Amino acid sequence: MNLDAFIHHLHYDTDRARPPDWETDWEDAPLSYKLYRGLPEVPLSPEVPLTLEGRQKPGKTGLREIGHFLWYAFGLTQVCQSILPFDSEHQAVSSMLFKRRFIPSGGGLYPNELYIYLKLEDLPAGVYHYDAAHHRLVLLREGHFDSYLARALGSRCDVSACFGMVFVSTLFWKNFFKYHNFGYRLQGLDAGVLIGQLLEVAKRFGVSSGVYFQFLDRAVNHLLGLSEWEESVYAVIPLSSDPDIAWFANRGDGDAMVSAAELCRELPAVWHRHYVRSQRIRGYPMLVRMNEASLMESPRSFRRIGKEWTADDAGEGPTVKLSPVRRLSYDLAAVCKKRYSPEMDFVTGRVSEPNLAALLREAAESYGYRNDLDGNCEDPAPRVVLYCCLYGVEGIPDGAYRYDSVRHVLSQVRPGDHRLWLQQGMSLDNVNLYQVPLCLHVAGDKDHLHSALGYRGYRVQQMEAGMLVQRLLLAAFALGMGGHPLLGYDVSLCDEVYHMARQGRTSLIQVPVGPYRDRPRLSGGLHG
Repeated sequence: MNLDAFIHHLHYDTDRARPPDWETDWEDAPLSYKLYRGLPEVPLSPEVPLTLEGRQKPGKTGLREIGHFLWYAFGLTQVCQSILPFDSEHQAVSSMLFKRRFIPSGGGLYPNELYIYLKLEDLPAGVYHYDAAHHRLVLLREGHFDSYLARALGSRCDVSACFGMVFVSTLFWKNFFKYHNFGYRLQGLDAGVLIGQLLEVAKRFGVSSGVYFQFLDRAVNHLLGLSEWEESVYAVIPLSSDPDIAWFANRGDGDAMVSAAELCRELPAVWHRHYVRSQRIRGYPMLVRMNEASLMESPRSFRRIGKEWTADDAGEGPTVKLSPVRRLSYDLAAVCKKRYSPEMDFVTGRVSEPNLAALLREAAESYGYRNDLDGNCEDPAPRVVLYCCLYGVEGIPDGAYRYDSVRHVLSQVRPGDHRLWLQQGMSLDNVNLYQVPLCLHVAGDKDHLHSALGYRGYRVQQMEAGMLVQRLLLAAFALGMGGHPLLGYDVSLCDEVYHMARQGRTSLIQVPVGPYRDRPRLSGGLHG
């Protein structure tokens, strides 16, 4: 199968992305976290702050603060035992034990891993893996790598002004074992959700951050000791205590154009033993081919594709001017503790127009972030946008709408109640959309940024969609509603509902949002 057909199947014909006879071997399922063996370990403080509201901006970031930062971003936060529905054959109540994190993941599998390069006074400088299972750092390679990493980023970042750098990777097998090739789409979205959480937590800790989607992959993977046949870094996020650090500027270094191969020769290769539990790991050649086709070997391949932000006016139907609400103010810690994916726990209820206005404004405005695709563009236009099907929202006619975040208005695309269409488009009946007043869709370029970034554009688009989904979920739970990200739906049908083809867009993920009831469950927090 060629790669263009592979992407088409991932998006529009998902049944062909997973063989019909594929059976998940749950007995040989991988762990949702990677465990290294035989390496130096640095325990992190379990006494995490129980609120992130009204925090004093730290003058210096130390090991204690890094531990809190990583725990809120990707740590194991709760153990929950949930009641499952009655078994149709035995009519017996069953339950399942979940290890929760503050962010959602497709199937709860968490295919991503976190690595971090740190230069702190109370810790040996070097590259570490965040061991979420034990809330500790594992030293992979000791030393200062400012020059190496600066050149791996094309000399566009002042690494010397950063105290740390986070690497978000994807471990392919962790969700391939269940979703087969469809896992490739999930991996990008999951990485984006994690990046969105990292950026939100960084704000609460007074840390400046930016996202680099373009870097010399082999050089970064080589530094971390990763095998590109099983895991690869998707994004690099420098962290700085300096709010005025210069981001994404070419610093004019003479060796800025060094290739990935040349950089790799500067450091000896390292290989570390790790444990994932699975004993029968099957091959995933299409994921490896997509990853290889997405690699960047030279900074000459780096691109800036940002455009200035303008009103999103496609000349559709009547517009609804939304209430001029203020940005939400909420405790991120409290909202994260409330978040879970309601599924069948949505209940019928009405949503007020001011709450809808607050949800859309907060999701759109909190999404803005520094990245190397926009560079230093003053007012960049987002590459992913929001559409929504509304039913029973007070003061707004039922219908399908496009949200214009510049003017803070809804443009009606198609009037009426579209819940039947949306429900028929679901591949699984795990959410009753008749009980959901808001069904939102994150949309992006139908070309998946391929013309600008090649095959790397597909995973970048999925990551940006995941980042917007995370902001949407945080806003929903801050307003007392719930949200459940879904990929099990008919993309072509949703595109038709919104006439997206006219705008050259396609739906990337579906997120029902509305009132919900907590399901019966026992839960315990994993913090000191």
